[in-house]
Amino acid sequence: MSFEAAVHAKAIQLGHQSLTMCATAGSGHPTTALSLTHIVTVLMYHSMRWVPDDPSYPTSDRLVLSEGHAVPIIYAACADVGVAVGKHEKRPLSTGELDNLRKVDSVLDGHPNPEEGFPFFDAATGSLGQGLSVAAGLALAANLDQIDKNIYCIIGDGESREGQIAEALDFIIDKKLGNVLPIFNCNGYGQADKVSQQQSPQRIAAKLEATGFTVLTIDGHKPDDIKAAVDQFRSNDDPNTIYAIVAQTVKGWGCPSIQGGGWHGKPPVGDELARAIEELQATGVGLTGALSSDELRIYPPEEYQPKQAENRPMRSFDEAMKAYDMGLVLKSGKLATRKAFGLALRELGHADARVVSLDADVSNSTFAQYFARDKNLSHRFFECKIAEQNMFSTAAGMSASGKIPFCSTFGKFITRGYDQIEMAIISGANIKIVGSHVGISLAADGPSQMALPDIAWFRSFGTVTNHDGNPACYVIQPADAYAAFALTQQMAQHPGACYMRVHRPDVEFIYDANATFKLGDFEVLTEGRDLMIVTAGYMVHECNKALDQLDRLGVDATLVDLYSLPFDADKLLDFANQNNGNILTVEDNYGASLGSAVADACTASGDGFQIEQMTVKRIPKSARDEDSVLRECGLHFSDIVKTAASMLGVPVGA
Repeated sequence: MSFEAAVHAKAIQLGHQSLTMCATAGSGHPTTALSLTHIVTVLMYHSMRWVPDDPSYPTSDRLVLSEGHAVPIIYAACADVGVAVGKHEKRPLSTGELDNLRKVDSVLDGHPNPEEGFPFFDAATGSLGQGLSVAAGLALAANLDQIDKNIYCIIGDGESREGQIAEALDFIIDKKLGNVLPIFNCNGYGQADKVSQQQSPQRIAAKLEATGFTVLTIDGHKPDDIKAAVDQFRSNDDPNTIYAIVAQTVKGWGCPSIQGGGWHGKPPVGDELARAIEELQATGVGLTGALSSDELRIYPPEEYQPKQAENRPMRSFDEAMKAYDMGLVLKSGKLATRKAFGLALRELGHADARVVSLDADVSNSTFAQYFARDKNLSHRFFECKIAEQNMFSTAAGMSASGKIPFCSTFGKFITRGYDQIEMAIISGANIKIVGSHVGISLAADGPSQMALPDIAWFRSFGTVTNHDGNPACYVIQPADAYAAFALTQQMAQHPGACYMRVHRPDVEFIYDANATFKLGDFEVLTEGRDLMIVTAGYMVHECNKALDQLDRLGVDATLVDLYSLPFDADKLLDFANQNNGNILTVEDNYGASLGSAVADACTASGDGFQIEQMTVKRIPKSARDEDSVLRECGLHFSDIVKTAASMLGVPVGA
């Protein structure tokens, strides 16, 4: 048969399987899958260069399904060609396994997720709007590794309204990522109703052209048109020409009875299923001919030739400070943790070629600029501008390609990307996030710039394990430059998500070159017998001031720098018991955070403890300096002294 007839025949086969697997599962999105039958067939059976036996082969073209609910069509194609699946030992996926869609023990998850044993995908999708950013990350990594491969990304017309899509489109043009092909599946329907006219094929094409793309508008059910458009993309050698495809399709293609509204996420069953299948087969009459030798063929990628990276050992904090002409600062005994992070990031860049840096237009504040301005590292720095959501999903794509991405911005702005970070964690991404200007110590800029609820959100991931059995995310709060430098290195060595908070003010060194740090641990700075004060980050310094006054009151306090969440609960509570079970937690952010983590450990132990939590209990305002804002929020060292004394019944005096 002709190429066009062969694609139609395969599309009908895959569409049939999409219908039946969703009906068996009792849920799914077969109508969206049907709108992609031809596009997926042309890509997976002709245009993409890949290996079904090893779908994550380094030089293979990649397919990112941003509209993840359409995944049944991908599963059907993968079962047809025997794609390797499995969490541990890989095996070919069989068509018989399609009936296991959405079962708890199946690799066929409801939406794409590589961590569930489906390595054809690079990242979890399904929370709409994120796939194009992932594709950009995959493309950046390929360019860094000098691998000639293409990244195809299928985006729904409804999801194109998500702001992150615009962020990703700008980023692709900025970085001239001609190896990414966005394909907009314009089937005209969202979940509840038709898409807005703002998401019509014509308007999407106009927006793409205004952004700088060369747009190819096609009928998404005409195989020759799809092939011609993809071939035009593949043959492009002009770095200033970036292609996008706008494909007009039919939701529920081939099955008139399930087209239109009301069928999103609702598979036909029983008589409705039988009718839809009958309609699909009837649609195929006239589109396909008698079988001949002209079959579809999957073409393999180029052989991968790994390149030897040039790394050097990472220097110590003292050595790095001197090497980068910061010896006088070292002698001063004070440095902001954000600056120490930037120094460590630069050192890591030289020590490990996998490390890449992404920042959101604040590198001169996060001090990722130390990395960006190093002539030997600048090609691995990616300015993402004011588009944090795109930055985090791009990092997930880079992680899937073996990179270790560090994403830095103000901690407050990280909250915009919570959804993207969670999807990266679900994907098993080895992503490192650094939030600067955290807590109320930021002072003058006020609450619109302060990260205050961030620990509570990130800490929740420390209460669950990821697919490797580790905490899904570590929360790290270094108190001084030595700790920030060492813990940045620990983040890079840990194979999973981490979030580190660094603060703006310069602070005195608490530690020295002999100090060691590890994720999940803490440091006892002072041992006492009456009360254990647990804190982290900037507040370690404020609590240190409180110790002197408490000593004058006759209170012998233990001070713990709980720089990592989660932590060794048994070890911490042993110290609490040495202090008569009295615990005071202090933090310069909202509650449900460090103090709650300690309280949870107390509750789980079943022992008796007295615990008091000092947090920011009202929305703060700007102040001229740290001392003023701490007093305004009741977290000044004098407030810590009063609270500690009150817990023990010790009078403070006037």
